[in-house]
Amino acid sequence: MKVLQLMTTQKDPERNEIKFLNQFADFSASHRVLEIGCGDGRLTWRYARSVNHVVGVEIERDDLRLAMVDRPSDLEHNVVFVHADSVYLPFSKETFDLAILSWSL
Repeated sequence: MKVLQLMTTQKDPERNEIKFLNQFADFSASHRVLEIGCGDGRLTWRYARSVNHVVGVEIERDDLRLAMVDRPSDLEHNVVFVHADSVYLPFSKETFDLAILSWSL
């Protein structure tokens, strides 16, 4: 009998995204971060515990739903998600210390 073993797909198992991001971005504990195109939050969870507050902006509602469902319980108070187009961000100037975008068009 032949056994078929299915493997799950892992995105960035070596954590290269966060390694490179840390070379260019300062994730200080006091910083407020805007993540444009946060998708399902996969990258968000890798840095969110290091900063004061994160707002993830995403235009795809299904991705936002996944991000909210997958949000770790210890990040419920400092990570929020907003449905918005990155061209028309619903925030006043000087709201964030750092803005990042990864894999977004």
